[in-house]
Amino acid sequence: SSILRPPSSILRPPSSVLHPPLPIPASVIDIGTGAGFPGIPIAIVQPTWTLTLLDSTRKKVDFLKHLLATLQLSNAVAVADRVEQIGLHAKYRGRYDLALVRAVGAASVCAEYALPLLKLGGLAVLYRGHWTDQDTAILKPVAELLGGEIERVEGFMTPITRSDRHCLYLRKVAPTPDQYPRTVGIPAQNPL
Repeated sequence: SSILRPPSSILRPPSSVLHPPLPIPASVIDIGTGAGFPGIPIAIVQPTWTLTLLDSTRKKVDFLKHLLATLQLSNAVAVADRVEQIGLHAKYRGRYDLALVRAVGAASVCAEYALPLLKLGGLAVLYRGHWTDQDTAILKPVAELLGGEIERVEGFMTPITRSDRHCLYLRKVAPTPDQYPRTVGIPAQNPL
């Protein structure tokens, strides 16, 4: 099969979906980046933003470092570490304007990973598949515990496969308590 529409009809610039828009320049972390999506495309289209591409798999991060060098993207760095560890480290905690999380665990786990890394006023965007009002009701007290609030849930269909997807926007409105994120593996094994 072929794609009949130009890329501009498929992809929206990241800043077009953020209300209010991020400061320029913005600091962004892509949690569980894998092969660099969406972090690398964002680094390309937003050269004034600084990006941290985080993944726990060294082999993936080595690939990303090679790719960043090949593409000469000086506004992004690839980091091999666990989000539970960097979330407690002063170098990363409370540093970011935007945290992006794509399917690395349950929504409550993703919130526990992302919210400690955000500045006050920062935004976490959790990319999910099927989502219901009941899911929102379950996530709401978890987000509040972590210093966040659910700003909105945006549903859409993917343009090529016509799959149901949702972006959850969590705004950081209060400091995250020091005990979060919990130690490695605990958030996934025992979600809030």
